[in-house]
Amino acid sequence: MKAVILDAASLGPDIDLAPIRDRVEVLEAYPQSTTAQSVERLAGAQVAIVNKVVLDAPTLEALPELKLICVLATGTNNIDMATAEHLGIAVRNVTAYGTASVAQHTLMLMLALANRLPLYQHDVAAGRWGESAFFCLMDHGTLQLEGKHLVVVGQGVLGSKVAQLAEAFGMGVSFAARPGNEAGDRRRGLTELAPEADVISLHCPLTEATRHLVDATLLATMKPGALLVNCARGGIIDEVAALEALRQGRLGGLGVDVLPVEPPRDGHPLLDALAEPLNLIVTPHSAWITPEARQRVVTLTAENLRTWQTS
Repeated sequence: MKAVILDAASLGPDIDLAPIRDRVEVLEAYPQSTTAQSVERLAGAQVAIVNKVVLDAPTLEALPELKLICVLATGTNNIDMATAEHLGIAVRNVTAYGTASVAQHTLMLMLALANRLPLYQHDVAAGRWGESAFFCLMDHGTLQLEGKHLVVVGQGVLGSKVAQLAEAFGMGVSFAARPGNEAGDRRRGLTELAPEADVISLHCPLTEATRHLVDATLLATMKPGALLVNCARGGIIDEVAALEALRQGRLGGLGVDVLPVEPPRDGHPLLDALAEPLNLIVTPHSAWITPEARQRVVTLTAENLRTWQTS
C-alpha cells in the first residue's frame, strides 16, 4: 500500500511520522502541495493524507486507485465529500487531538484580556510606567474572573474542557443551546445568555447557523466590559462589528485565534487595529500547535489507517 502526505510541513518539523509509516508499505511526504500538483503526486497511491490541500472533484476523478483520504484535522471542508462518496473513497478525519492545547490557549486569551495585558504592554512600551506619579499604573480596569459568568458556545470535548479550567478560577459556566436548534434544546440560547455574560467563548463549527452568530445586534446586548474569545472558526463573529464595539468601549476585550481567510494574505481589519491602543489579541491559528497535540494528530491518523485496513 502506498500513501502520500501532501502537506507534511503543516505538522511542523519536529513531528515523528513513524506511526503512519509503520502502517503502509510506501510513504511519500511532500512539505507542501497545491491542488494542481495533487494528481501527479497521488498517482498510484491508495491513501492520500492531507491537512488543508483542497481535493476537488476533478482531482478525485483523476485518481482511480485512491481508496482513502486521511485528513490531518477535524474539518473536511477541503475535500469534495460528495464526489468522494460517489467514487467509493473513504474519508477519515481526527478529532479531540488538541483539546488540552486549545483549551490552554483559550484561557490564555481570557486571562490576558481580563488583565488588559495588551493595553498595559502598550503603556509600558511607551514609557508611561516610568512617568507615573505612583508605583503602578491602573488606568485600565481589570476583570477578576472569580465569580464571573462564562458563556460557552459548544459543549463538546473542547468546550467542556474550557469550562473545567474556568471553574478552577471560580467562574460560573453556562453552555448555550446549539445555534439553529434553540427550540429543541433545553439550554438557553446565546441571545438570552449574552446580556448576562462576562465572557463568551466560542467552540462550535462554522455553519450557516453559526456564521456571524455574534453580530452587531448581539454585541449591542452584551455588558460593556464583557470579553469575547474565538478559538473556533473565523466568521462565527462579525469581526468588523466586534472591532467597532471594542473601539467604542461597548466591548471590554476581543481575542481571536482564527480569521475568515487564513493565512490573511490580503490583510484584515483586526490586524490593522493591532497598532491601536485596544484590548485586542490576534494569534495566528496557533492554539492547536503544542508538540503533544501535533504528534497526536499523527497517532490518530495511524489509528484511522489501521481501522480502515481491518474493516
